[in-house]
Amino acid sequence: MPIAEISIYPLGTASPSVGDYIAGCVKVLKEMGLKYEITPMSTVFEGTLEQIWEASARIHEVAFQMGCQRVVTSLHIDDRRDKPATMRSKVEGVERRLGGKL
Repeated sequence: MPIAEISIYPLGTASPSVGDYIAGCVKVLKEMGLKYEITPMSTVFEGTLEQIWEASARIHEVAFQMGCQRVVTSLHIDDRRDKPATMRSKVEGVERRLGGKL
């Protein structure tokens, strides 16, 4: 299953805080029923490619809907086709190499 990492950068806001924008973006993932993890610097989620494209487009629009005039979105997709992969399996692979849980 493809795994995506997305970050949005709303520009020209009244405050340097972006927590409200991030919460709005995470609501999109929740509404779509996608598995996700919020990290301090980005949000990682998994789904089909079609779901990733749709979620990314909707997430990009959130900041505009909240009043921004400019939004930069960064998207990375890891689409491994030789074996099944999930967010959890990738973390477990690193944990195994380290000899236990992170």
